[in-house]
Order: sequence, then C-alpha cells, then structure tokens
Amino acid sequence: MTSEHDIRIRLETLNRIGAALSSDRDIDVLMERIVEAARSFTQADGATFYRKSGDRLSFDLLRNISLGQYRGGSSGVPINLPDITLHHEDGSPNHSLVVAHAALTGTTVNVGDAYSEPGFDFSGTRAFDARTGYHSRSFLTVPMKDHAEEVIGVLQLINAIGPEGEIREFTDADQQLVESLASQAAIALNNQALLEQMAQLFESLIHLINTAIDEKSPYTGGHCERVPALTMMLAEAAVRTGVGPLAGFTLDEDDRYELKIAGLLHDCGKITTPVHVVDKATKLETLFDRIALVDTRFEVLLRDAEIAHLKGELDSSGYQQRIASLQADRETLRRSNTGGEFMSDAQVAEIERIAAHLWRGPDGCLRPLLDAEECMNLCIRRGTLNAAEREIINNHIVMTIRMLEALPWPPHLRKVPEYAGGHHERMDGKGYPRGLTREQMSIPARVMGIADVFEALTASDRPYKAAKTLSESIQILGRMKLDQHIDPDLFDVFLRERVYLDYARQFLDPAQIDRIDWHRVPGVSAALADELSATEPPP
Repeated sequence: MTSEHDIRIRLETLNRIGAALSSDRDIDVLMERIVEAARSFTQADGATFYRKSGDRLSFDLLRNISLGQYRGGSSGVPINLPDITLHHEDGSPNHSLVVAHAALTGTTVNVGDAYSEPGFDFSGTRAFDARTGYHSRSFLTVPMKDHAEEVIGVLQLINAIGPEGEIREFTDADQQLVESLASQAAIALNNQALLEQMAQLFESLIHLINTAIDEKSPYTGGHCERVPALTMMLAEAAVRTGVGPLAGFTLDEDDRYELKIAGLLHDCGKITTPVHVVDKATKLETLFDRIALVDTRFEVLLRDAEIAHLKGELDSSGYQQRIASLQADRETLRRSNTGGEFMSDAQVAEIERIAAHLWRGPDGCLRPLLDAEECMNLCIRRGTLNAAEREIINNHIVMTIRMLEALPWPPHLRKVPEYAGGHHERMDGKGYPRGLTREQMSIPARVMGIADVFEALTASDRPYKAAKTLSESIQILGRMKLDQHIDPDLFDVFLRERVYLDYARQFLDPAQIDRIDWHRVPGVSAALADELSATEPPP
C-alpha cells in the first residue's frame, strides 16, 4: 500500500520531470529521461520504449537492471531486434502482441503475470526468459499520445519490484503515474519533433532560395555552398585557439546555428541581381558577348582594305600593312575583353586609339569602331564590371540586409541579418553598405568577411577569372590584412589553425594546393612565419 507521503513525493517528482521535459531539446536525451523516470517511479526492473513509425513499432530504448542491459539512446549499443508490425499481412490488426494492442487501441494494458495471461501472445517473452534465465512476470504497457490523441510510441515496464525484492504487480497508482508521465512526455516529444520539423522546413526554404540563385547562376550557387562551410571552419578555429586576442572567444550551440544560418543566407539578395551582371564573363558581355559585333566591324574594315587593294587604291605593301594593323588591333581588343587584375594607362590609351577607327555602317555613314559605352567597358581597369554594374552587384548586400531585417527572427537567430549583412565591410570603415569599422562589427561578422574573400579568390567556377593557387590567395589575404580590409586577428587564426588547408583539401583542385613561403607572405610576423614553416605539411 502506497502511503500519502510516497504519493506526494511521486507527484512532486512528476512535476519536476514535467518541467525538465519542457526544456529538453534533444529527443534522445528526452526519451532516456522519460524511460528512466517511469522505471524509477514504479521500481520496475526493466523498461522499453517503442517508437511508432507508420505501421511499425521499433525498439528505441531498452533497460534491464538485473540483466545489466542498456541499449539504444546514448549508450551506443544497438538493439538488434526486429520491428513489431501493427497489422498482419492480410490487413487484420495485430492484437495478439500487447505492445501492438496498446498502440492500436490507445489503451493501457496492465498484466499481472504474463505466464498465466490468456489474452496475449507472450511466446516471445517465454523464449527470451528461457534463453537468459530471466523471469518476465508483470507488464505495464502505456501508449504515448500527442495533443491530437495520435499514438507516437509505447512505453512498457517489466517486473515491478516490491520492498523485499520480490516481483509484484503494477498497482493502479503506478499506472496512473506512468500514464500521467507518458502524457506529458508525448506532448513534449511531439513538440520537439515539431520544432525539428520546423527547423528542417526553414533550412529547406533557405536551400530553395540558394537553388533559385543557382539556377540563375551556377557560380553563385557554389559560392553559397562553400562560404557557410568556410565560415564555420574559421569560427570553430577561433573557438579552439588558445593564444592571441581571440583566446577567450566562445560559441554555444545556438550561436553556431545562428552563424550557420547567416552563412547560408549571406547572399540571398543576389536573387534580385540580373543574371547578365552576375555572370558577366567578359567586359563586353550583356545578354551576349558583343565582341562578336566588334569582330564583324573588323571584317568590314578588312574587306574595305581588300576592295581598295583590288581597285588599285592601295598597293600591296600598304594593303599588307593595313591587314596586319587591323588584325593586331582586333587581337588587342579581344585580350582586353577578357578582363584581368590590372590595366595600365598605356593599355587604356591603346584601346581609345583603336576605338577612334572609322568604319562604314549599313546606312553608309562613317562611325567610330567602338561607341562610347563599348570603349568604356573595354577600358575597365580590373575585372569585367563597369561602375554601374559594380553598383548593381554591390546592391545585393543591401537587398540581403533589407530582406533579412524584414523577417520576424526568434531571439536565438536575431543576429542573422547583422552577420549576413556585414561580409563586405572593412576593418577601416571603407567597406559597404554601412561603412562599419572593426570595433562596430561582431567577431562572427568579421569571420564571414574572410570566408567570403578567400572563397572568391580560390573559386574555380567563375567565368571571369582563373582560380588562384593557395599561395597566391594567402598573399592577397596578407595584403588585405595590412590594408585593414580583413580582421588581422582572424587572419592569424586562419593560418595558425590551418583553416586554409582544411578548406583547400575539401573544396579545391589538388593543383591549386601549392607550397607557401611563409616568410614572404605580407602581414605574417616572423615568429608566425617560423611556426608555420616548421609545421608546414606537404602540399
């Protein structure tokens, strides 16, 4: 007979467990807590939790004190037992097995002695007892139902132990307590499952956005995949570093998830950027590469020269000189069209000279070989984008911030817009769009800035540039550190913790992974260069 004191203690314990169930986020830990609480309440020797999936019950957790069994959950020991089907092959319900019956009917089954119970098939239990020497007698089988009264699992307790160590039946008080626990646990379990489903849906929507960007531009799609990976690599390296100003930097699981989401969304604004700007492979490309039009004009000039020669207006020597000059000028424009790291004043002057050539158009009028817009594009000093197009590209970060700030972020994700929107800022305040300085930026935002730059330098899928080697990319990053473009402390961590190498081995072509002369890298101190050189792995 359970005393009022014992009942009060059990109820207080039940309330405490109910509060814990509401706060636990890990479903496996949650279920272990449930199973152990139910076993402890009833002083049961064994406990099993079956998770319902479709028409089956699978063994999820198994505990048995006498046999020393601890399987499933965090134990790491698998439960090698077949699932229990709720219906036979002919479609009839499987009411012969007690756990299947409880799942099908949603009712608790309390069996005092399995060996004398006529209503259920305990042949499997008897075979287990014969094999192990165990004696399975009393069973309490409780279905776990969610808020919609749907059975999501079954909790089964075996052999309640009396005060003298004897096996006893489960009492009505035992049953009421376990049913109450199972009810709370089912709702908590269902809530956690719903939270996980919502998180999965949320991340799926993010990937859907990146897929849409990928469909517009496969180059940006690869970028959207690699930057989050590199961001998390560098963030974890900053956490584990034990030296320098970042030695005390920490991230909890919420912080990591927040930064991961920011990484995935850091370029979501590019969904608004025109494809012909994002993928501009050459300086004259819009919807197509207009170098073909320039080639056609040269063909007109070449034929004009040939006609002049045939008419006797141009002697053979002059004709050959004209042809060679036109072909050289055409080759100059073709080279200029591909873009590059830098175009000199002399090269710009050469293009302007060529642009002034006159050719006769379809209307019979003479006009410059290149119009003002074509000449301006071919004179782009770096890359392939002109000032207006670069402004369009830069606007993607404004759109990213605007889109993300418009969302009702929960507290654990409220910094996503800040992190995602800060990857084009500079430490000296000369970045965009807000011109933030290093002191105004969080460490995660600065992490993303380095990840964005390094990925762009090493990417092999850009149409407008060749992929740089590891040593070239590190050299550029070093100069960017000295120019106060990137965070100097994170740059040191990036090198000291070999983040660049981990990333390279995962994402770069092996041909890009070359040896680095650390003493020649700008921004690397002599001491760090010595340390890196001494531990440099082979390329």
